Amino acid sequence: MFEWKNILRGMMIGASDLVPGVSGGTIGVILGIYDRLIEAISGFFSRRWKQYLGFLIPLGIGAVLAILLLSRLIKWLLEFYPQPTYFLFLGLIAGIVPYLLRQVDYKNNFRLHHYFVLLLAGALIASTLFFRQSDESMVIETLNTSSALLLFFSGWIASMSMLLPGLSGSFVMLLLGVYATVINALATLNLPIIFVVGCGVAVGLVISSKLIRMLLKTMPVFTYAAIIGMVIGSVFVIFPGIEQNILLLIISLLTFVAGFYVATFFGKNEIES
Repeated sequence: MFEWKNILRGMMIGASDLVPGVSGGTIGVILGIYDRLIEAISGFFSRRWKQYLGFLIPLGIGAVLAILLLSRLIKWLLEFYPQPTYFLFLGLIAGIVPYLLRQVDYKNNFRLHHYFVLLLAGALIASTLFFRQSDESMVIETLNTSSALLLFFSGWIASMSMLLPGLSGSFVMLLLGVYATVINALATLNLPIIFVVGCGVAVGLVISSKLIRMLLKTMPVFTYAAIIGMVIGSVFVIFPGIEQNILLLIISLLTFVAGFYVATFFGKNEIES
């Protein structure tokens, strides 16, 4: 039986995956369906696949609707108001860190080696700043063999982060230099690019869900330490710099505070629920 309320849940997850810094996995935790989501995706290619359709199909419909409806807005904001938009992303990233720390109960569970993993993961993510292409605005609009492979594997890698609480799939696409391409493809309905990225995401979700399920069950503290480190390191990568415009700076600070508040609000509600 289809769980039609999952359409709304899927829209929330889909909207979050458009924004670098907001994890669809985190939204799944906040909505109370994360464990079921991982189980359903992991078990979809099994003998019991039919029992998961009622959960996954409405969720997928909602996610696709949100992505198609909001991609134009995200593209417009990044084109005309990049600094305030990225400061909103930074606020969302910063606001999710306290939630993750509480989620893993770091005061009682973290040991020295967990802090080392956190710092190492953060340093690795931050170091990607030096490997980014200088022209981040370059958008792929036509496919060839190399660009198709890049987009397919970018979708694959990003799909793993979509399932991790705290790590955004769109952020990973930013790191790989394909975020603008994917947003443009969604906004303009560039079906070949959407298809290639979608295939990568689909394959990655199936494979990654099994790995994530195993990691979160066998070594949850190590996994969360790495996630938190990656989230903190992402701040250095996404930071857009500051333009010499006081009004723009004030607006950017306000968007940062708004993003931080939204992330901490959701995290606080999940912890208290």
